[in-house]
Amino acid sequence: MKKNIIATLTVGALLTLSLSAGPLHAAPSKFTDIQGIPGADKIESLHQNGLIKGVSDNLFKPEEQLSTAQGVQLIVDGLDLNLNAIRFIKMPVPSDYFSAVKDGVWYSDAFIRAQYNSIKLPQNIDPSKPLTREQYTLFLMQAIEAKGGLPMIKIQPVDIADENELTPEYQGAVQRSLVLKISALDAEGQFHPKQAITRAEAAVMMYNAMEHMKSFFTPQIPETPEK
Repeated sequence: MKKNIIATLTVGALLTLSLSAGPLHAAPSKFTDIQGIPGADKIESLHQNGLIKGVSDNLFKPEEQLSTAQGVQLIVDGLDLNLNAIRFIKMPVPSDYFSAVKDGVWYSDAFIRAQYNSIKLPQNIDPSKPLTREQYTLFLMQAIEAKGGLPMIKIQPVDIADENELTPEYQGAVQRSLVLKISALDAEGQFHPKQAITRAEAAVMMYNAMEHMKSFFTPQIPETPEK
């Protein structure tokens, strides 16, 4: 896999927020189906800034399940994971790495960008299947780590009421997402790791991830002591 690369990937570029297909010429219509949805203001903020799109001009379908293809696309676009620092002798295609990811379709490029930006997607990943909450969280936290946006601190684990339902290798990512307030537990303290994540939940987590990245890369100017 690596023999085709003549320049290695460099990580740590400042966050660029880009989920839109091109520059915005006018503010889009507001979504009419997110009223009362937790995080509706965050979803609308992403929408108005051209960072997410609905299924139509004013419908977002917040409760629909997020497919794996949609989730991978959202993550790599939202955190600007790209191939700018890599030069290939032969441009890779998804079928070089994944058994069920098609070449030459709308999501193909997203899977290649994920592959070369340290998101550890299984070889047999199915783009059409819904992403679970723990899967989306793992991929999102790996993307943040690829950008250099995870502080090297010892975290105090959060009590998760349904922790026994977590896949063991996902526990660290879920804990980090909770500590950094990228994800949240429900009123009963549960994470529901095996539930399919909705479009609304994924968008809110992406907004929170972007806010974390902006704060992480914003230099802190020390206060000047008064004389």
